[in-house]
Amino acid sequence: MVKIVENPIILVDGSFYLYRAYHAFPSLINSAGETTGAIYGVLNMLKSLLVQYQPSHVAVVFDAKGKTFRNRLFKDYKSNRSPMPDDLQNQITPLHDMIKAMGLPLVVVGDVEADDVIGTLALSAARNGHDVLISTGDKDMAQLVSSKITLTNAISNTIFGPEEIKIKFGVPPELIIDYLSLVGDNSDNIPGVPGIGEKTALALLQGLGGLEVLYNQLDIISTLNFRGAKTIAIKLEKYREVAFLSYQLATIKTDVLLDLTYDKLRVKKYESEGLMLLFQRYEFKRWLSDLKVGKWLQEYKNTAVQPLLFSAPRLVPNKHLTKTLSKCSYIIINTISTLEMWINAIRQAGFFAFNISTDRLDIFITNLIGLCFSIKPNEAAYLPIGHNYLNAPSQLDCKTVLTALKPILEDPTITKISQNLKFDCRILKRYNINLSGTLFDTMLESYVLDSVAGRHDIESLSKRFLQYTIVNSNKILGKNRNQLVFDQISIEQAALYSAENVDITLRLHQKIWPRINQIPNLKKIFEEIEIPLVPILLRIEQNGVLIDKSVLTAYSVELKKCLEELKAKAHQLAEESFNLSSIKQIRAILYKKQKLPVLKKTPRGAPSSNEGVLTELASNYPLPKLILEYRSLVKLKSSYTDKLPKMIHSFSNRIHTSYHQAITSTGRLSSSNPNLQNIPAQNNTGQRIRKAFIAPPDKIIMTADYSQIELRIMAHLSRDPGLLNAFATETDIHCATAAEIFNIPLEKVTQNQRRSAKTINFGLIYGMSIFGLARQLSVSPSDAKKYMNLYFDRYSGVLEYMERIRKHARDLGYVETLDGRRLYLPNIHSRNSVLKKSAERAAINAPMQGTAADIIKRAMIIIDNWLQKEAPPIHMIMQVHDEIVFEVQRTILESAKIQIKELMESCFRLDIPLHVKIGIGENWSQAH
Repeated sequence: MVKIVENPIILVDGSFYLYRAYHAFPSLINSAGETTGAIYGVLNMLKSLLVQYQPSHVAVVFDAKGKTFRNRLFKDYKSNRSPMPDDLQNQITPLHDMIKAMGLPLVVVGDVEADDVIGTLALSAARNGHDVLISTGDKDMAQLVSSKITLTNAISNTIFGPEEIKIKFGVPPELIIDYLSLVGDNSDNIPGVPGIGEKTALALLQGLGGLEVLYNQLDIISTLNFRGAKTIAIKLEKYREVAFLSYQLATIKTDVLLDLTYDKLRVKKYESEGLMLLFQRYEFKRWLSDLKVGKWLQEYKNTAVQPLLFSAPRLVPNKHLTKTLSKCSYIIINTISTLEMWINAIRQAGFFAFNISTDRLDIFITNLIGLCFSIKPNEAAYLPIGHNYLNAPSQLDCKTVLTALKPILEDPTITKISQNLKFDCRILKRYNINLSGTLFDTMLESYVLDSVAGRHDIESLSKRFLQYTIVNSNKILGKNRNQLVFDQISIEQAALYSAENVDITLRLHQKIWPRINQIPNLKKIFEEIEIPLVPILLRIEQNGVLIDKSVLTAYSVELKKCLEELKAKAHQLAEESFNLSSIKQIRAILYKKQKLPVLKKTPRGAPSSNEGVLTELASNYPLPKLILEYRSLVKLKSSYTDKLPKMIHSFSNRIHTSYHQAITSTGRLSSSNPNLQNIPAQNNTGQRIRKAFIAPPDKIIMTADYSQIELRIMAHLSRDPGLLNAFATETDIHCATAAEIFNIPLEKVTQNQRRSAKTINFGLIYGMSIFGLARQLSVSPSDAKKYMNLYFDRYSGVLEYMERIRKHARDLGYVETLDGRRLYLPNIHSRNSVLKKSAERAAINAPMQGTAADIIKRAMIIIDNWLQKEAPPIHMIMQVHDEIVFEVQRTILESAKIQIKELMESCFRLDIPLHVKIGIGENWSQAH
């Protein structure tokens, strides 16, 4: 009987556990309609394993998504398996989150299977004298068994050593691969040799030996004295290639490059708060109760830190990095004395550039891997604290490091320079460090200096300002399936990569800031708007937005039905079926079959079917209109009703968008994951989406929206008496415009006339042409020209402003907002008339849109100052266009409305007053 060793390294076949739990445990469903049985089953199996063995070191290994090297060897490998069911697929991410929160190391490696990772870990550990226990139900693992490696069946809890394997399979572990190469494996679609069954395979292997031996003795096999010997020899010869291919497929790879340390596999104390949130989210009530009273799992008596266990080839720095190292003084901080030396140097300098490396972007679960500092060009120091690859050198303790660094990071007298400051603040905040002092962000410096010069990431800035190409992160981490996490790359490579980045950050600051400092308005925008906005956006992102998943699910079902109906109508109009998402098929239907006019061609000469062309065609033909509607609903469904529920974070039960300050040309914020700026505001579809954005039971949604802010800014800029008077007297500006254009009393203006005036008001301030206005109003170009002339006759100040701003743009090459933010117009002198007119339209619009952006940013800053100082039960949760959205405690709603309205209307002075509309509701739609 196999001997059960004490405290083995336990390697868990997570993928086997997953499928076993899915099929063996009840199909549990929580109140949100989510299947949770597999999650419960896997955790239950892991819990039992931990309680039984109380291990100090564990790895829970899962298959990565996608195909592996075996699929390249044999295209039909595992092709007999059905795709993973959706209700199982949806359980993987929360399961992984729970395993990590349990303190168990989780390993997923691309291009190989979990078996290969387990095999590599097991053999490496055994070579270093450690006992290994593999928990699985996969017979392939039997090939790994040795005196140091045993299997435990995840179902029966039976232990298998070499003798038990021989009893079970009829051959010892070293012949398991040969056995599988002959009989095949239906579960993996490994073919084996047709006609060779288990009995024949065992007879051959027990009597003669492994596959190589068999094929060297085919002539002997054919003469053996048992029934069918000659036929067996013929089959073996016929299927020689298949047999050896099967051998390759069945062989567990044991030399996978794994950047793991022994300490990386140490079982950590479970994260009680994280598990509580997850158990509450997925309604594991008994376990939640156990956690609350401290009965979830007993603490493990982990052994002391042991020597490094696993060995694997180190990643070799690439030529570029080696060259960089030879030219610069980049060091690695690995002792407390070196760290103290750098802290003293930073204090004496009074400033430092820094960057932070983490293992992921998710703020709720990210871990700090390293920090890097520079106080002088060509010099930098990398401080590793979280690298966990094979044979990683010892590193300073994270808690010790942060305790030492916290005073300088929070010192208000020390200047800090970063690239993407919001990310660094977010990570430090997670470790209870509040960055303070004079702060610089080279990304924002570049953006404030010239928003349209190009991208503002560090690679682009390095090329643009320093004519230097830094190492792309993909060269260090890889990409797609082969991408490594930062803690998996060698400390030497991480040091070179991070040091180069922080060195470049310092040099960029020294290059860009003097240019900003020479332009007072730009300096003011950077110091008074962009930098103060960073922590505010961080708070908004962390607050997140509560989503009613059921609203989106119901709407998604409706949209699916609408799409089917639109598709049927389109097929009927086309008199044939076609793919409404295929540009090629749409062109064939519209231009070849229906002979619609070709309004525009692509650069390759094909008839265009873009949105602008289809919109123009839709005014005269029904099919383009249907296609546009179909496209709109498809985008709505894929981007919001289907996607948003999947973006609800398991830790907060909320959606957390990311806001970006350095994307748009005019200073407006943008957002991603999800993009909240693109949710339609006016139509019914957009309102249905906004209905899902809800308030918690004790709060209410409040919106504060600047009313017609860009028209008010136009009135201020143009100083047109008609516009100024309309806003000063709070007259409906669109009715006032209609009355002026159509020469009728204000009270006689119809809704259609007001609608036309609104189109003219907004269209002309955006530089819309006569033809564009004609399309918007559905009138002839001559009528559009008449309306435009009437408008400019009545509002001559607007025309004068437009002519003035065009000249300003031609003379200086840029225009400015009221705060002095600049928008450069590189095409203002272009010989291409299309580009030149586009630049002129931008010249007219940018001062208004940019000023509106500056105003709402100032509003966010002044409101946040109030919130931080007074701490009322109010949270800023979104900023979309000219609107700020809040969650407000119901008991203070009236005072909140008054205070927020007053702050927003007084944060910036125009010649006519700003006006803020306040809305309230149980959801965003009601409030809007």
